[in-house]
Amino acid sequence: MVLTPQQFESIMPDASQLYSDEPEMESSLHYMQLLLLVTSLEWLWRDKNDYFIGANLTIYFSRQQLKNREFRGPDFFLVKQTEKRPRNSWVLWEEDGKYPNLIIELLSTSTANVDKTLKKNLYQDRFHTPEYFWFSPDTLEFAGFHIVGSEYQEITPNTNGWRWSQELGLYLGIESGKLRYFTAEGSLVPTPEEAALQTQLELEQQTLELELERQRVERLAERLRSLGMDVD
Repeated sequence: MVLTPQQFESIMPDASQLYSDEPEMESSLHYMQLLLLVTSLEWLWRDKNDYFIGANLTIYFSRQQLKNREFRGPDFFLVKQTEKRPRNSWVLWEEDGKYPNLIIELLSTSTANVDKTLKKNLYQDRFHTPEYFWFSPDTLEFAGFHIVGSEYQEITPNTNGWRWSQELGLYLGIESGKLRYFTAEGSLVPTPEEAALQTQLELEQQTLELELERQRVERLAERLRSLGMDVD
């Protein structure tokens, strides 16, 4: 039996009742890593309104999934060309059938096998997600894949060990034990706090330079006065 989109929607539950049903993060390391990925990308894309970032959020994609309670919520996922607004979960039939453009899983001892097999196959064969990365905050294991044809192929790292994400237009790589974003030119994408600190340091440097220049001018004026010259 083939269902029309309208018939399919009519048999699905009210999306407003579909809240995320994901377990807590494995550790504070995993939580801080997830927060880092979300906040730094949101800062970089602060002027954009056509994307959604899901953080430890359930993706509902089929009626059978709901019946079996086989929830598949990536640790981090990005959907492009969609409305940027809060959501309780990502409900596929309420989102024009959009699957994530990019997924990142944070490996742990209890999830690594599933992330590397079952979830990888799901993201490849069902979601057709163009890019999939995994990273372990504990061991720093890092890998990335992109769809070539119908299968994931590993993304070759550059000399820094970074892997290019076409979906992000950024590199993903390890810096100080954390998975971070880097621009095509190699600059680290900061968090809002890091950006604010950098701005503060730049302002302090400018203030210092102005003060040094003021002192230099004042010393020169004093010297000229000592020579009997009127500089006022």
